[in-house]
Amino acid sequence: MKVSWQRRITLFVQRFWQPTSACMTCMPGSWGNIMSLAHWAIAFKTGLLTGGLALLLTFTPAARLYANRYGNALLVGCLTAIGDAYSHTSHYRIHFLEHLVTGAMAGLFALAASYLFEDRARRIRTVWVRLFG
Repeated sequence: MKVSWQRRITLFVQRFWQPTSACMTCMPGSWGNIMSLAHWAIAFKTGLLTGGLALLLTFTPAARLYANRYGNALLVGCLTAIGDAYSHTSHYRIHFLEHLVTGAMAGLFALAASYLFEDRARRIRTVWVRLFG
């Protein structure tokens, strides 16, 4: 499967914001510490690691999973859990729980984004027109 570099860059950016958002959501006290540089540094590190792993997978046959909405969400969730586990130790009492929850949130973000932004964000544009005419 041939993947262009433009598609790879787009994929990296997508795989950067989903894990970063999930990491900020799942870290304890994240919304109370939204301006904390330490929290953002951990979230960016998780996003960069996940984006890098996703980019590396485009060179393998696993890149076919990106075409399927659910396969993409599963892949993003797993990669985010790996990236989060590598970027920092868990803040929860059960050590692997934060990484799994962060991966699940990133998978949900990827699934929601694939639904909302498909076909040049047709669904969002339709709702916008209905609300604001």
